[in-house]
Amino acid sequence: MTSAAAGAAARAGELRRLIGEHNHRYYVLDDPSVSDAAFDALMTELQQLEAEYPELVVPESPTQRVAAGVSTGFATVAHRAPMLSLDNAFGEAPLRAWEARNRTYLGMPGDAPFEYVAELKIDGASISLHYEHGKLVRALTRGNGEEGEEITANARAIATIPLQLLESSVPPPEFIEVRGEVYLTFEEFARINAGLEEGGGKTFANPRNAAAGSLRQRDPALTAHRRLNTFMYTLGAVDGMAFDAQWQLLETYREWGLRTNPNVRLCRGIDEVLAFCDEWAVRKESLNYDIDGVVVKVNAFAVQAELGAASRSPRWAIAYKGYTPNQARTVVEEIAVQVGRLGTLTPVAHLRPVNVGGVTVSRATLHNEDEIRRKDVRIGDTVVVQRAGEVIPEVVEVVVDARTGAEREFRMPEECPVCRGEVERAAGEAVSRCINVSCPAQIRERIRHFVSRNAMDIEGLGDKHIDQLVTRGIIASAADIYSLTLEKLGPLERMGDRLAASILAAIQAGKRRPLQRLLFAVGIRHVGEGGARALARAFGSLEAVRDASEEQLAAVPDIGPTTAASIRHFFHDPHNQQLIAALEEAGVVPEAQQRAPESNRFAGKTFVFTGTLQQLKREDAEEIVRQHGGNASGSVSKQTSCVVAGEKAGSKLDKARSLGVEVITEAEFLERVQRDDAS
Repeated sequence: MTSAAAGAAARAGELRRLIGEHNHRYYVLDDPSVSDAAFDALMTELQQLEAEYPELVVPESPTQRVAAGVSTGFATVAHRAPMLSLDNAFGEAPLRAWEARNRTYLGMPGDAPFEYVAELKIDGASISLHYEHGKLVRALTRGNGEEGEEITANARAIATIPLQLLESSVPPPEFIEVRGEVYLTFEEFARINAGLEEGGGKTFANPRNAAAGSLRQRDPALTAHRRLNTFMYTLGAVDGMAFDAQWQLLETYREWGLRTNPNVRLCRGIDEVLAFCDEWAVRKESLNYDIDGVVVKVNAFAVQAELGAASRSPRWAIAYKGYTPNQARTVVEEIAVQVGRLGTLTPVAHLRPVNVGGVTVSRATLHNEDEIRRKDVRIGDTVVVQRAGEVIPEVVEVVVDARTGAEREFRMPEECPVCRGEVERAAGEAVSRCINVSCPAQIRERIRHFVSRNAMDIEGLGDKHIDQLVTRGIIASAADIYSLTLEKLGPLERMGDRLAASILAAIQAGKRRPLQRLLFAVGIRHVGEGGARALARAFGSLEAVRDASEEQLAAVPDIGPTTAASIRHFFHDPHNQQLIAALEEAGVVPEAQQRAPESNRFAGKTFVFTGTLQQLKREDAEEIVRQHGGNASGSVSKQTSCVVAGEKAGSKLDKARSLGVEVITEAEFLERVQRDDAS
């Protein structure tokens, strides 16, 4: 390297450091130390150096923040540690009950206070950032909690996400998953919607939807234009480092240049938590972004590890949602009935449009006929509506004093409003159903569900296209999607050749989705994404699920007797048998999943892997444990059965020794598995 090139490399490194620090002060600390002109001069100098010496361009350079080009899709990537959802506490009593349950679980005396961290619950879109030795290498959406979509290019376009963590007294570990929320300020949300409206586009219903949609843009430049913001607040997987507490984690994030919410408090006891919640019941109106409560976390990570998780939610954290939702008065102008994919008839109130918490509401669900009778909602009534969870509009109560006598009672129709078919209400159920499986409304909804992102993910085939295809008689079931051609799609409104070709390509790609997606897509009653995943893991193939007895199905975790009966009924129904046969004939072959083995030799045991493994990837090692009936955890506690220590094992190994947990090498682990397999 010439002296000139060496000097350029040194200067480029210094410029990247200076620009990173100035970005941190501007976006994170809100305390810029240089003028915009001075900052622009630094960026221009770096761009000129990189143009003259292309070998100096590195991915973490601020000049590379917005990637060139447009993405063709988002790959699905498994989270190393699940992104769990939180249970809710709607008020003081449920919050105290949560603490009492945790005391009982830990055997903790009632007078010993927990130390908590109380944080505002940001109403945005969750994100997981992967850093290796301080460099951003990957970003994922939450997805279904088990796996998310890779959106690295778009995350790099968000100014508040550092491409390189700042140097601090705490060096970044070899790998860390930093998790948090992406959100929009009210001003930015209004700016985005104004631009969409002006361009004739579809506007977003609320800032949360806008944030989620912006994360999944094909063009990172558009994501950058949306001016998304972030708050990072929790930890996923981490290698080569350990944290003692949530408060320490937040302080370290701030040192690294990650943006954290300043409105947090370390609380000693639940009374201090409630004081924080009460304070923000008033102060939330001063924020320039949406919150939907307060997240309360046990501070000590060791206590978090002991509490663990129940089902899909951690025991050590809860969302306090005791705030009064946004409400407004309006008039019920009509009550219509919608027909769902399973024939469910749902009454919907058509309202005189009203602004509720910054969103124009013109419809609200009435759930079912019993709910209408309980609230005595009539056509023409003045009602109070709210956005439940600040998202879904619902009618809270009728303003009886406003009645004039002209109001009309609603009656659930005795025939389907779409196909005029027979309507039934089964004993013990609150809903009425259209029993005609050929009902056009059901067909439309079943197909919409089938092509949705978490099902077969056939992108481009939107609701309006499906409506036209069903109305024109081109398709009558999900299987008919695979017979679509350019000639059949061409005549549809807003359907150009390029879009039609893109849809057909997505349809072909959809023939090889994982089994769990197909099981979810076909619409088995009571089988959600979690149940479909459990079935796929337990049986491994569609044929095995179809042939399983009710007892075998009920024995699968997350299924149970009711769902097992529903699965058996689904596969015995002639219409569903025709659907499955037609899908197979069309070439829809789900990717095989390894069936859960009969072995339960590790049942009741929890393994933790730490350090660098030589023969296995950590996720593969953890899967071996699960395949033999055990559990794999990312943290060491009294409940840990065995720690498998690789090279450079750190604090987890020390903790295992202090707790007296068995420690073995990777070779000993493999030898144990192979020996057990042979026996």
